[in-house]
Amino acid sequence: MLLLKPMCFRSLVILVLILALRPSPALGQGADASEELFVTPWTLEDMTGKQAVFETDLGTIVIDLLPSLAPNYVGLIMELTKQGEFDGTTFHRMVRHGIIQGGDPLTKNSEEFARYGQGGLQRVGDELSAGPHQRGAVAAIVVPNQLDSGGSQFFISVVDQPGLDGQYTIWGQVVEGMDVVTTISETAVDTDGRATDRVVVRSVNIRDQPPPEPLPFSTETPEELASYHAVIETSFGSMTVEFFSDLALNHVRNFLRLADAGVYDGMSFHRVVSGFVIQTGYIPTRRDPLSERQERVIQNLDPEFNDTKHVLGIVSMAHGEDPASASTSFFICTDVAEELDNQYTAFGVVVAGLDVVSTIESVPTDGERPLDRVDVVSVRVVRH
Repeated sequence: MLLLKPMCFRSLVILVLILALRPSPALGQGADASEELFVTPWTLEDMTGKQAVFETDLGTIVIDLLPSLAPNYVGLIMELTKQGEFDGTTFHRMVRHGIIQGGDPLTKNSEEFARYGQGGLQRVGDELSAGPHQRGAVAAIVVPNQLDSGGSQFFISVVDQPGLDGQYTIWGQVVEGMDVVTTISETAVDTDGRATDRVVVRSVNIRDQPPPEPLPFSTETPEELASYHAVIETSFGSMTVEFFSDLALNHVRNFLRLADAGVYDGMSFHRVVSGFVIQTGYIPTRRDPLSERQERVIQNLDPEFNDTKHVLGIVSMAHGEDPASASTSFFICTDVAEELDNQYTAFGVVVAGLDVVSTIESVPTDGERPLDRVDVVSVRVVRH
């Protein structure tokens, strides 16, 4: 009944993307097929655990290098970075919310605009990888039907692009800065898809991957977690939630992490059922895409069913058919709902703002969907 739908991204028309990714017909710098193709001088161990940090006019993009998929491409990227080859280049072609393309050394010179897309090719042999073209995947540009024609040029998928799988070699994955990638994709282009404004790569550096950050709210005791509460600011006012950390410890940790990371900010109440529940936390209702940090704190939860009755003000996690699929979506009961007891994990209660709950419950709906958007402006974590 309270299904939590999976997150999804809209795939663009694949034909448009493939056409956009083709280099210009005449190949320029690096196009001499008689030149010896690059073979990495580094071992897999040398290249594993490395990141390329792109500082651009619009912000920083951090890419995990994937030598297990494409060792010679990763080696080339590391070598070109050491030589400063990417510094001063631009992202020269893009499909809005589809892909961005860069790495052409010709783009350092604005007078070479007509030749953008022709440089930096024919440097690496065929390393076609089976990796998925998911959001943030970084792959090599090649000449059509010439898998050994890649080089410094690359593209980044702004959204999942499964239609490109098996056609291009993936050598990296964006782990920070997808908001920057998305903004770059919105750059104005001409009729050929070339950027009319310069988005410059100021510098690129290779560094070791930093150790993973520990998840927040992982070490506090149930008593310590009980000292926190959440203030849910909505377009109709605020509600304060206190938590049952002694009954649903992992659900409380999860909610506090999501709120602290801003995951709920900009979502909406997508489901309103009078005399039953109001529900929010459904990721597709979010106004802005999730950042990489926000994505990292999202996880599925094993149920922590308890004896708490689902009555007015109780806050409980939604899930799909699998009870262990609870993740971000939660609901607030607006009346007694005995059918939810021991079926969903109650983890908190509204202690202030029940009038706001009532107001949201009374908004006009089309079935269970509010006719007008009911915003979750923010969810703030506050300690007593």
